[in-house]
Amino acid sequence: MQLLESQLISLLHHCTNLNHIKRVHAQIIRHGLHQSSFLLAKLIRTLTKLNAPMDPYPRLAFQQVKQPNPFLWTSLIRGYSFQRPLNESILLYNSMRRVGTGPVSFTFTALLKACAATLDADLGRQIHGQTITIGGFASDLYVGNTMIDMYVKCGFLDCGRKVFDEMPDRDVISWTSLIVGYARRGDMDLAGGLFDELPLKDMVAWTAMVTGFAQNARPREALCFFDRMQDAGIETDEVTLIGVISACAQLGATKYANWVRHVAEKSGYGPTNNVVIGSALVDMYSKCGSVDEAFKVFDNMRERNVFSYSSMIVGFAMHGRANAAVQLFHEMVKTDIRPNGVTFIGVLTACSHVGMVEHGRHWFATMEKSYGVTPTADHYACMVDLLGRGGCLEEALELVRTMPMDPHGGVWGALLGACRIHANPDVAEIAAVHLFELEPNGIGNYILLSNIYASARRWDDVARVRKLMREKGLKKNPGSSWVEGKKGEIHEFFAGDVTHVKSREIRQALEDLVNKLQLHGYKPNLSCVPYDVSDEDKKRILMTHSEKLALAFGLLSTSAGCTIRIVKNLRICEDCHSVMCGASQIAGREIVIRDNMRFHHFSDGKCSCAVYNSWCKFLLRIYGMTNHIAILPLRESVLLSGKFERYEVRGGRKDGRTSQESDALLNLPPPSANVLSLARKGPSLDDLVTLSGEAKVQCPSQESPIPSILLQFSGL
Repeated sequence: MQLLESQLISLLHHCTNLNHIKRVHAQIIRHGLHQSSFLLAKLIRTLTKLNAPMDPYPRLAFQQVKQPNPFLWTSLIRGYSFQRPLNESILLYNSMRRVGTGPVSFTFTALLKACAATLDADLGRQIHGQTITIGGFASDLYVGNTMIDMYVKCGFLDCGRKVFDEMPDRDVISWTSLIVGYARRGDMDLAGGLFDELPLKDMVAWTAMVTGFAQNARPREALCFFDRMQDAGIETDEVTLIGVISACAQLGATKYANWVRHVAEKSGYGPTNNVVIGSALVDMYSKCGSVDEAFKVFDNMRERNVFSYSSMIVGFAMHGRANAAVQLFHEMVKTDIRPNGVTFIGVLTACSHVGMVEHGRHWFATMEKSYGVTPTADHYACMVDLLGRGGCLEEALELVRTMPMDPHGGVWGALLGACRIHANPDVAEIAAVHLFELEPNGIGNYILLSNIYASARRWDDVARVRKLMREKGLKKNPGSSWVEGKKGEIHEFFAGDVTHVKSREIRQALEDLVNKLQLHGYKPNLSCVPYDVSDEDKKRILMTHSEKLALAFGLLSTSAGCTIRIVKNLRICEDCHSVMCGASQIAGREIVIRDNMRFHHFSDGKCSCAVYNSWCKFLLRIYGMTNHIAILPLRESVLLSGKFERYEVRGGRKDGRTSQESDALLNLPPPSANVLSLARKGPSLDDLVTLSGEAKVQCPSQESPIPSILLQFSGL
């Protein structure tokens, strides 16, 4: 009989669907074993594994047993605990106690796991009390570990620590559960203290520390722990690698990125065959500024899923490669992989970063209708950012007001950021009121509003915002930038930093660079200093911005021709942006900067975001029988046909000279000309070209991600 029971248990173990289980159950009944608690407990556990509802089949099978043992009771309690709510599990536990059947350790662990899953700490405490009153179970290692896990997940770390301290025996799971809890709370010092006390550190414990530091935005410590883990000879698994890849992505350093990729391949988790690691590496390389390397990883992956495609689309988007992002989206759809919410975040971000307003409107309007993805508040934030950057501030504000859900801080923050671009303090005030309510301690919002007021020279309002910051005890996060040295080491600089060992050489190199830039027409953008101080003081402040210091160090410490990669914790200012453009041309270097908004690739005096900026700032106004306004990319050849009665060029030229009437004659044809071509020698970002007459506009380039836009416009 025991042999038969063993055979039937083996058959149940290999069941993969409900019909298989029913056939084995029929054999159990035919052989007269339907009263076997062990067989029925295995049957119910198998049904639970297959997510079968406990009513009616498992419940009826249980009720056929006249004297169920504790394990059969526990199997049904466990089954109900997975299916929510917990009421039925508790009722079964009470029934079990009433009939005089004592619980086993697995009974309590099933109930405690259910409490952890539902975050029901009150019920968890009651079950904790039962383990003490019944006797013997409070000291059980498995019950104790489950109890720690329950308290940690419910957010009661002090209770979990008390259970831990009172356990007579502990294993690595006991320690690791608490380490994970402290890491989730952001208390890495306590987590590290526990880790140091842990007698035997296994892969799970090491991974908890690596991922803990990564999740708490402390990437250097995460990489340090991973390095120690490697030195200790501890094997690496997929979870560990995901944590350390995340740390590399935060740090933005290619040296560490390449090292981690090598470790992954050496450990048997190469991106070619592992879709999870491959997708993570795509994200990592994109955030390290190496979007081409990210695409190589993506292109070599044998298996791709929606996460792989979404990571690559987001990568292209953050680097301003809108065409590539949209093209990859179409490729994904052709492979029958359905896009998700993150995919559309990438597509909309791509449109936003290069000013493709109409394209963005199209994708936002069709994402639910054509792809079944309901827009969330994050998607609305992307649209507000897109419309706001494109100068459609009133439309962006109306979109926020008509959202089907309450806008979160990201939505209002996008609108406030757009107001900074277009110097609109009135709409900024509306956005700020909501942000101060949603994020009362979000210092960046106060600073941004203050800067908007400063740009408008509304110094009384600047003082009012700063007073509010002082009253709330808010302090501005110092601007910091870090750059890779010649050997891949990380050097960090703060605004006004004079602590670096090469501080004197860095300052001298920066002064030399700025002097060369001034010979080519560079003038400091004093509006980037939101303080009511003298112009000379503003110039001194601009010279100490952290990204400029990092640039100077990069020029000093790396070989000629090497790419300089800089990561900044805040948004790059317009003055530093101009300096980076000029430096890339004068020094013959590619400069890649990741700020808190996007990537900027500077090369040969141009930035990857220049097309968008030009599109926003270069307005070609055409007067005639019908008034039109055409918004065109600056560096694209623009062909105008027709007769022009008047033309003029205002603003600064690219060579730094002041525009004169003769400059207009050099750049524009006489009124009788039929075709006009504005090539690269044409107006700079600050120029305004005004023509009058009858005209048609054509942009011949097919490669530009921004088509020419010709809109009816009255009242010019």
